[in-house]
Amino acid sequence: MIDTFLTHYNYYAVVALLGIGVYMLVESSNLVKKVIGMNVFQTGIFLFFVTTAYRNGAGPAVVYEGAGPYVSPLPHVLILTAIVVGVSLTAVALALIVRIYAEYGTLDEEVLRELNHD
Repeated sequence: MIDTFLTHYNYYAVVALLGIGVYMLVESSNLVKKVIGMNVFQTGIFLFFVTTAYRNGAGPAVVYEGAGPYVSPLPHVLILTAIVVGVSLTAVALALIVRIYAEYGTLDEEVLRELNHD
């Protein structure tokens, strides 16, 4: 039992990050906290993909004579692209939040809904 936990600790970290991210997205009414929750959730997804791409005893994807099994570089490249997209999305979201605060003077989602219904 303890051996299984110690060998698969990264999956528990994935579940924890996904849970924390979803909780922050659902429960927080502050827009900045929602963006932080989205980033924590993305980090959990990134860790999951990198974890599932790992192979025991595999070497880098450089082919040479006598080499054993290779690790596919595709998941790692996809995660690098996703990180760049995530950073861009965060920058746009924070820029929108700055504009919302300048216009309405609040970052509370419930207050913004009340202001828009008037």
